[in-house]
Amino acid sequence: LYHVMFLMAVILFCSDMAKEVASYTDVANQIIKLVLSGSAQKRSYERLSNFTDAIGNRVSGSHNLELAIAYMYNAMSQDGLDVHLEPVKVPHWVRGEEGAEMVLPRPKTLAMLGLGSSVGTPPEGIEAEVVVVSSFEDLKSRGANVSGRIVVFNQPFVSYGETVAYRAFGASEAAKLGAVAALIRSVTPVSINSPHTGVQDYQEGVRRIPAACITVEDAQLMARMAARGQRVVVRLNMGAKTLPDADSFNTVAEIRGWQHPEQVVVLSGHLDSWDVGQGAMDDGGGAIISWEALSVIKDLGLRPRRTLRAVLWTAEEQGGVGAQQYYQRHKANISNFDLVMESDLGTFAPVALQFTGSPAAQKVMQEVVQLLAPLNTTRLEPHGEGTDIGPWMQAGVPGASLHVEDDRYFWFHHSEGDTMSVQSPGAMDRCSALWAVVAYVVADLQDMLPR
Repeated sequence: LYHVMFLMAVILFCSDMAKEVASYTDVANQIIKLVLSGSAQKRSYERLSNFTDAIGNRVSGSHNLELAIAYMYNAMSQDGLDVHLEPVKVPHWVRGEEGAEMVLPRPKTLAMLGLGSSVGTPPEGIEAEVVVVSSFEDLKSRGANVSGRIVVFNQPFVSYGETVAYRAFGASEAAKLGAVAALIRSVTPVSINSPHTGVQDYQEGVRRIPAACITVEDAQLMARMAARGQRVVVRLNMGAKTLPDADSFNTVAEIRGWQHPEQVVVLSGHLDSWDVGQGAMDDGGGAIISWEALSVIKDLGLRPRRTLRAVLWTAEEQGGVGAQQYYQRHKANISNFDLVMESDLGTFAPVALQFTGSPAAQKVMQEVVQLLAPLNTTRLEPHGEGTDIGPWMQAGVPGASLHVEDDRYFWFHHSEGDTMSVQSPGAMDRCSALWAVVAYVVADLQDMLPR
């Protein structure tokens, strides 16, 4: 009898919940219409282009990042949102002058970018013979042949999640065998002689050696030369250095809830970028659609039961530094965080919403995404992801992220190619509409998402 009653209660819950969510169909359609064909059409693209064209790239600790935070604070305040800044301390790595050249078997300038947190070379640079390896296993098999040499990692691109290990740990693994520097083949499936930077992690107790990324083409070139038995020599100069941690801010904008203002739905993207390109795709787009979602809701005169909070994180590229400090500051109120959302894999055409939460919360979100039928994105996929919302999801807060048509994302990722040229007004509109519908509906439901 207990099991029958429990099953009936579940069925009743699902039925009532489906009806409640379905009652938002008209509101969802209003949001989508305003963004796709109304006064907000192309606005997210225009806001992103105005921002990135004015500021450029925004690496942690830089003056440009300070300008970016001030820009967004002013812009969102002028938009009528309740805006404030929350101070944090962030890493301050400076690239400095840098360059690389193949000296033997023939002179050739190598396109390169130092990796974040790398140490520099001595002022006179480093000139050494190269040993080319294709994997960590290949590196270890070379043994004593590595000592005193520059290791070139020519690892194939399998996936970002797997291949990025070479960028992150290559320098320390090479240093353990006595290497004097590490050059990592850029973590990208497509290259037009384009180096891709990113953060790298020195292991405790291991000598720190300079680390930079080179292009796919140059890594393959040196691999072919080495395979022929030719002696390859490279000269590397890097003026990289790490300064004391800098002051920065997470930028926060809100529409306060009318019934439960203490309960929060967070929409987010990160404002910092690497010091190349414009940081348009990574992650200017995610930051802008999080602002735009609030702007659209305000334009329609909507005010949800709970607070909608857009957070533009700082120092994500250095490992979610700003978000970690935000979590530490606010985790005492974790029971009031209803849903955390993050967009950090591009704002190309949306395909689905990714979600992490309890089975009961998944049932609610499955109904919510049905409201996105006009966008043709009614699929709910498992596993919300994002460096900045990770701490919240690990603590049990439901989390959501955008799944977009990201086949080209890693073509431009962390390179000079990350500019407005990869963005599409129509795709950004669809991302903004999806973000606004999901955030508003969840924030306005009678009950918070079940944990």
